[in-house]
Amino acid sequence: MSAWGIRRVSAALAVLVAVGLALVAVPVEHGTLDSAAPVATVTAPPAPAPPAPVPLSAAEIVDRVSPTIVMLTSISGVTATAGTGIVIRPDGSDALVLTNHHVIDGGTDITATSIPDRATYPVVVLGYDSSRDLALLRLPGGARLPAAPIAPGPARIGDPVTAVGNADGGGIPAAAPGAVTRVGVTITTRNTADGSRNQLSDLVQVDANVRPGDSGGPLVDVFGQVVGVNSAGNAVEPGVDAAPAPTSYAIPIDAALGLVDEVLSGRAAPTTHIGPTPMLGISVRDRRSTTIGDAAGAEVIHVGYRSPAEEVGLVRGDVITGFAGAAIRTSEDLTIGMNARHPGDRVDVQWTDATGAPRSAAVVLQEGPPR
Repeated sequence: MSAWGIRRVSAALAVLVAVGLALVAVPVEHGTLDSAAPVATVTAPPAPAPPAPVPLSAAEIVDRVSPTIVMLTSISGVTATAGTGIVIRPDGSDALVLTNHHVIDGGTDITATSIPDRATYPVVVLGYDSSRDLALLRLPGGARLPAAPIAPGPARIGDPVTAVGNADGGGIPAAAPGAVTRVGVTITTRNTADGSRNQLSDLVQVDANVRPGDSGGPLVDVFGQVVGVNSAGNAVEPGVDAAPAPTSYAIPIDAALGLVDEVLSGRAAPTTHIGPTPMLGISVRDRRSTTIGDAAGAEVIHVGYRSPAEEVGLVRGDVITGFAGAAIRTSEDLTIGMNARHPGDRVDVQWTDATGAPRSAAVVLQEGPPR
């Protein structure tokens, strides 16, 4: 199970356009009368205002939101990760779905299940940004899935909200009510699968008991409109004595939709990857040695069997110092370099081996799971 983090109907404005009738002036000759009849102006009555939305109960929120979310299952080896996705809009015959990156991280087989009819869809990963914990998915054949309504404004402190998602991976949508306690929060999350850490900023903090499986699901207002994407939290187990107060965090929906625009436009941030994921076949960390003269870089801590890295002789303990013509001083530098690449790309890699000797090789990247 991955770290769980935790979960715009645009109001149409009717515009009345008054069309003025232009009268053509006819010259009046001396000694005659202008006998044209006066023109009456008729003003249409104003359109009636739309009815004010009515706040929903917890049960009504689940009923309203459930058709607009999907339950996600991501398989990586013998590990299965459960999460939630938000249907953003149709895309031709398909549907676009927003979720957390950590839900699909490493997934070699990802599927989505709709709530009303339990229909299952294959998942295509269109793009993602691990640093923002967001991913955009395509569900082939999912155009009939209704899109989630987006709130017209941001969540504010004190607003009542509800997280809806695949709590504990049970496949049944559950509601976690609460209220917004802080906004603009920065936290550090930890991936329970590999221990990696990630800093997330500008989050909405709520006191809802968001649970594993809710990750990637919607945080909605009292009208069932999405205000955020649940990303992290500390869900409280029932019956636990002296348990801490539940606290969870969500990515503001406007910020999350920014990733959607980046991926679909092809103009992504350096931390965003678009398309199939390239694979070098290594795990790295920042070089920790403080020995004077040691080169900074990304230290190799694991090399995949029969991977491109293994084929060119990279081994555990080597330090990558260059990738595709760019200097590598941290593992993040290597991640950014990989984000700009695609499977089949040929890139030059430079590293130093255990003896400190410089080495280099050209590597052809393979396709791998999202990382």
